[in-house]
Amino acid sequence: MQWRPAGEELRALLDRWKDAQRSGPRIDRPTEESLWKRFSHARTAFDRERRHFFADLEQRNSAAKVEKEKLVSEAEALSDSTDWGYTAGAYRDLMTRWKAAGRASRKDDDALWARFRAAQDRFFQARDAENAVIDAEYGENLKVKEVLLEEAEALLPVKDLNKAKAGLRSVQERWEEAGKVPRGDIQRIEARLRAVETAIRDADQAQWKRTNPETRARAEGAAAQLESAIAGLEADLAEAQTKGDKRKVSELEAAVAARRSWLEQVVKAAEDSRG
Repeated sequence: MQWRPAGEELRALLDRWKDAQRSGPRIDRPTEESLWKRFSHARTAFDRERRHFFADLEQRNSAAKVEKEKLVSEAEALSDSTDWGYTAGAYRDLMTRWKAAGRASRKDDDALWARFRAAQDRFFQARDAENAVIDAEYGENLKVKEVLLEEAEALLPVKDLNKAKAGLRSVQERWEEAGKVPRGDIQRIEARLRAVETAIRDADQAQWKRTNPETRARAEGAAAQLESAIAGLEADLAEAQTKGDKRKVSELEAAVAARRSWLEQVVKAAEDSRG
């Protein structure tokens, strides 16, 4: 309901009613009283609902004002805190409560918000200034770690695993000694170092799989089985050649060739597993 336009429209209707009484055609008194009763009842009902609405609005505005005054007091009490992490979280909670508190009157709401925002700004500006000083101090540490990253990334691709692992350990030890870096650079440089660590770890895992005694034993066992199978097939091939069975000879030659190819692969795997 748009109360002001509706109220103005009702007042205009009342003026037109009065004009009709003064200058309009006359109607019988019972009809006029009946019509006036309906008109008056509508005006009364409208006024009653408007009063209820604004009374409720005033009550809600007052409750919101009280709640927001509490929030402003809490915000102002935190504005000089140097417990950066905890207080930043506290301000986020206060903002959530502020949004849930509803609206006070426009004048009160604007004034309270100005105080709330000023308290927030005071804290975050102090935090940002402190972080700027810290970041400046950590800038030299960043330069050291950038050089270490170049050294670590030079270990890739891994050609000598033992050398790469030793080089990475050296970089990691000096990395810890270098200290902290500006917050904005942490994720970037940590990601680059993790990429090197992952590559060397993968190379180490791959070599372990190749040199695993179980893997070597399986490869050697498979080789022995293939050698035995090839010997049997060659005996059958010789017999087929003696008999002049061309179809059989062709099939056996293909079977021997396939198993010799498998044997080469298995022997290579066994040799790789020995390092």
